[in-house]
Amino acid sequence: MPEEQGRPAGQNRPQQDRPQGGGRPGGDRGPRPGGGGDRGGRPGGDRGGDRGERGGDRGDRGGRFEGPPEIDLDKLMHDSLYLDNQAHGIVTRMRDMDSGTRSQLRRLYNAVRRATRAPENERQHQFVMLRARLAYTIARHSLRSLDQIEKLLLQVTRKNDARGYERFRDLFEAIVAYNE
Repeated sequence: MPEEQGRPAGQNRPQQDRPQGGGRPGGDRGPRPGGGGDRGGRPGGDRGGDRGERGGDRGDRGGRFEGPPEIDLDKLMHDSLYLDNQAHGIVTRMRDMDSGTRSQLRRLYNAVRRATRAPENERQHQFVMLRARLAYTIARHSLRSLDQIEKLLLQVTRKNDARGYERFRDLFEAIVAYNE
């Protein structure tokens, strides 16, 4: 077919012969340049399919990783061995589930340290913003093993206690250290 040779790839077939539903939602703009369409090719940007395939079962909680129970903040604040055990458990799950997390962890840990050093009247806001940054990093890099840390950070921020912030920093420091 000589007339098709001058067209860019993907435009060789007439419009009526192309499969439907291949573009992004909201119009016939086609897939994004550079591959994958809109967030893994799923309408609405749901990337939930690869979360459960990396080491855990997908639950019925919106595609979130169903892992071990939440970290108990009160126990964390009063029991150093509990903190150490939780750090070991998280690092073990990271090694089983995630890859390439050292640099992301170090960046997050530096943000935790900055938030801990913030003035008392700014500290809660800094930790709220840290939680947003952590949630973004978890979603962007599929770091499902850090879901527990995100939940703990929410508890710490709601409690708004200086000792809770320091223990969260200690836990994160232990995670970074054990991950090296």
